[in-house]
This record gives sequence, C-alpha cells and structure tokens, in this order.
Amino acid sequence: MVNADVTLRPAVRSDAADVAQLLAAQREHLAPWDPRREPAFFTRGGQRARLTQVERERAAGTSHRFLILERGELAGEVSVTNIVRRSFQSANVGYWVARDRNGRGVATAAVAAVCSFAFGELELHRLEAGTLLHNTASQIVLDRNGFRPFGVAESYLRIAGSWCDHVLFQRTSEQPATPLGAVDLARRIAFLADPQ
Repeated sequence: MVNADVTLRPAVRSDAADVAQLLAAQREHLAPWDPRREPAFFTRGGQRARLTQVERERAAGTSHRFLILERGELAGEVSVTNIVRRSFQSANVGYWVARDRNGRGVATAAVAAVCSFAFGELELHRLEAGTLLHNTASQIVLDRNGFRPFGVAESYLRIAGSWCDHVLFQRTSEQPATPLGAVDLARRIAFLADPQ
C-alpha cells in the first residue's frame, strides 16, 4: 500500500513542543505498547532533552529518528537505531503512529521510506524489528514491507511495566518487499511462538 501523503523529516530539538503535545494526546493509546514513561517525558522540556540526545546520536551515526508527517501534519515517529557497522551493517527499526492515523497506510509508508533510507543512504545490510506477540497491526506493517518473522524473544522488552515476549522480524537489503500475507504471516508467527 502506497501513501503519497506521508513524508519523513529528521526530528530536531525545535520540534519538542509539537512532539510533546502529540505524545501527551496519544499517551493512553501508546501505553500498552511502550515502556512506562515518567510524566516529564510528555512535556516540552522532556522532549527537548530527548531530541537533543537524538541529534547527538544522529551526528555520531548510531541512530536516526524521523517525524512522520501526513499531509504536513505530525502523525508519529519512525527510527533506525542501534546501528552497528563493520561486518554486521545492521540496525533496529521502530515506529508509532497516532491512533486517528491507524489503518490508513501511514505506518506502512513510513516504514517503507525508512527502509529506503537505511538500505540506500546508510548502506545497511539488515534491519530488525520486534512486536508484542498480539500486535497484529504492527506485524502487518512489517510484513507489507518485506520483513520476515524469524524468532520469538522471551522477556525481550519491559512494556507497560512487564517483561514481554516479542516476535522478531528482519529484512536484508537483497530481499524484495514481498509480503507473506495475513494468513501465512499468522501461521508463521504461531509456529515460532509454539513450534510443537
């Protein structure tokens, strides 16, 4: 699914107020999918501190965070983080989209754009992403972008206060972005989660 209304631009300190406002409005929506956040995270000052670190990491070449814009309006974020060079040439992809933008191809288009950036400008070979076992919507976004599930990591991340299992996905630069489709994707994830 292509969404020409979706663009990305690097997140910078001057975006702090807008990002804080959107995050505060989406706090309840994001809570089941995110680590627990301190109240300061949802403030302009908290986002200014975070985005200052984002600028440092971009300058160091260890991560790149982008704002997702739909028709010029802030819709979420997408990132390429934990960049490892040399023989690995790999990184992690993460993203979130505001509740009212779900189901419109915004996340799918943002992930497609960040994959093009990572495999093109960054010359990475492999991208990895993880989802909670029950996050079907995010799994479909990854599938539509050619990511394949390859394992389940037990107690992988602390989400909403609990250590949670995650399905791990990967895509390499040689792989075409050909989806498995919802049925085959669900079967593969079910097998990975319980191979008996």
